[in-house]
Formats: sequence, C-alpha cells, structure tokens
Amino acid sequence: MKIIGEKINGTRKQVAKAITERDADFIKTLAQKQAEAGATWLDINAGTHPNQEAEDLIWLIETVQAVVDTSLCLDSANPKALAKAIKAVNKTPMINSISGEPERLEGILPLVAEHGCQVIALAMGGKKMPDSMEARVDIIHKVIEATRAAGVPDEYIYVDPLAMTISTNIQSGMIACDTIRAVHRTYPDVHFTIGLSNISFGLPARSYINRTFLTLAMAAGLDSAILDPLDRDLQAAILSTALVLGRDRHCLNYTRAYRAGVFGSSHK
Repeated sequence: MKIIGEKINGTRKQVAKAITERDADFIKTLAQKQAEAGATWLDINAGTHPNQEAEDLIWLIETVQAVVDTSLCLDSANPKALAKAIKAVNKTPMINSISGEPERLEGILPLVAEHGCQVIALAMGGKKMPDSMEARVDIIHKVIEATRAAGVPDEYIYVDPLAMTISTNIQSGMIACDTIRAVHRTYPDVHFTIGLSNISFGLPARSYINRTFLTLAMAAGLDSAILDPLDRDLQAAILSTALVLGRDRHCLNYTRAYRAGVFGSSHK
C-alpha cells in the first residue's frame, strides 16, 4: 500500500499562511514528518491563484527537496503551472490529476507523456460527479484510451474512483469499491488511489469511517491512498488489512512496524 502524504496543501489554512509568508520551516517540518512516517509521495498543492500558482509550486518544491528526497506528487489542474513546476523536481513526479474532461486531457496528458510521469486519473468527465459505477467506468475507458494513445503505460495510471461523502449518498463507499473492481477486471495493470478523507466529510468521528472504508477499498483492490501518514490508527489499519488479505508474507511488515512503534505501543 503506497501512501501519498496529503498535508502540504494550500487549501489548509496553516499551509496557505506558510505559502503567503514563505515560512519554509513550517513546510519543511511537514515534509520531514510525512517522509519519516513512510509516505511514498508527498502531495504538493499550492492552492493559489493561477497567475501565482507556478511560482508558489516551485517554492514549495524547492523547500521540500531541501530536506527530503521523497518523490513528489504535483497537485494542480493548471497545465501552465505544472509545465514550469515540473522543471524544478529532482525526481520524476506523479501528476495529480487528469480526468475525462477534454481540457484536462489536452492540457496535462502531454506533460505526463513527455516526462514519463505516473498520473492520477479521476473517474470524472465534467463538472457533475458521476453517481453510478457504470458512469465512472465509462469515463475511465475513455481516459485509458487517451493515455494509451499518448504512450503512457497502464501501470503508470492510478485511477481515482472518487470517494464522495456518505452524508449525501449512503452508497458512496460501495460505488467506489465496485468501480475499483470493475476497472481492475478490464485493466489489470492499472493502480488505484483515492482521497480517503472525502468519504467522511460532514460526519462526526470521521476517523472510524475513514479506517473502515480504507479496509473495504483495499479488499476491492485499492493499492494507494491520499491520506495523513502521521495518523497511527490509519497506519495500523493499512498494515493489519494487508496482513488479513494475505499480502504480508510471514507477517513481516506488520510485526516490524509494531516493533518500530509505527502503531500500538511505541518501543522507541
């Protein structure tokens, strides 16, 4: 299970303040803590005005790369900002994201292909969120036709089946899981990721919902998620789910993580 660390996101008030004030120490601390917690990628989202976004993304990238060598996930729907920011990365980044929207495919997919990036592909084709598994699968068919035509290997694609809040549609979790299963049947080399916390938005005690959904989604085939790697309970859920699903040979990842204090009683 690969983790995309979610915390460097300009839609968060403290991060937005740090970007505006160029508080490098705050951003460096977020980067270091997520890297130490085992994040595979660090999501980098400036969340600023399109005219300012490229400059802010580059500052974030350079600030993070000064203290960690973890790969980055450049999170923007702005092709111009991404084209400039991608030149600042030390390692080939993941791009978050393309979708079935023609402007996103036309603007961002060429960058993905040119730089050999892995990419998140949203099961979304317009402004309205598709409300059925069938509609989402149809969108992903079109997206993968486009990525294949552009020469992007299926194994570079991380399909996001969309985790919509359960508070507005009680079937949201099951629709996302069914979408994973359906896409995996047709495209066995494709990976899956999801913005985990979306599922519980607007509800109390959100961590219980997030952990339960993560377990079900992993059973369906989810192998990556955008989440908080500092959440020890989530780390425990990931490790124990992989264990029960038979994906942890000799239980080594689980037992080593426990001994290292990743979850449970810390032995540090």
